[in-house]
Amino acid sequence: MADYHDDLRLAHVLADAADAATMDRFQALDLKVETKPDMTPVSEADKAAEELIRGQLQRARPRDAILGEEYGVEGSGPRRWVIDPIDGTKNYVRGVPVWATLIALMEAGETGFQPVVGVVSAPALGRRWWAAKGLGAYTGRSLASATRLGVSQVSSLEDASFAYSSLSGWEEQGRLDGFLDLTRACWRTRAYGDFWPYMMVAEGSVDICAEPELSLWDMAAVAIVVQEAGGTYTGLDGRHGPHSGNAAASNGLLHGELLSYLNQESQEA
Repeated sequence: MADYHDDLRLAHVLADAADAATMDRFQALDLKVETKPDMTPVSEADKAAEELIRGQLQRARPRDAILGEEYGVEGSGPRRWVIDPIDGTKNYVRGVPVWATLIALMEAGETGFQPVVGVVSAPALGRRWWAAKGLGAYTGRSLASATRLGVSQVSSLEDASFAYSSLSGWEEQGRLDGFLDLTRACWRTRAYGDFWPYMMVAEGSVDICAEPELSLWDMAAVAIVVQEAGGTYTGLDGRHGPHSGNAAASNGLLHGELLSYLNQESQEA
């Protein structure tokens, strides 16, 4: 099996640099925010963090490709770093501390590109999570000070906690009825949003989560953390990994029921 220790250490170095840049501008009164063509916000901090990460990667891993939310694809080959400089930009620009830098390394294999390293760093929350293929998933302040993550053992929806982002995306896709039925079947529901529900699944404080529309940079890092914590991460179509344009994550025991509810309308159509 490939050894990803060096790549994981590099991802932490990149996250440290990004954390310093994003925290420096968090809650700044003169923060510059623009609207992208897809009508989502982008701040000067998003751009600065991605530029910083790209610059370090170009020096440390010049042969690797890079895909980032703000500046697209650069390079090609069997290894690709995938970056979301600030996941949760809307929170960031409003001063809400729930946002994170997502850094993943994906490698080409028999099933296409799959994440093999992931770091999720949420400096305003004082939290960081990470994983590498075959090495497990962890949370803590650093590689040397970490706690191993493991998903819950909840096996019944009526005992399960379900986390999501919002209602609008489910309605747009014609999946709202199934989504609402799922919320009624669960013990508890909360709209934490963005990266956080997946990290809660990985650490066992939430049992299932899902989002109807996502990009690869939203998913690559969180997918490997969930998987290495013993959970299951697929698209709503059941396809393994972060390739379906949407996501369903669980402790594994509840995954079939999660997908069944969220595909309810498409089955009836």
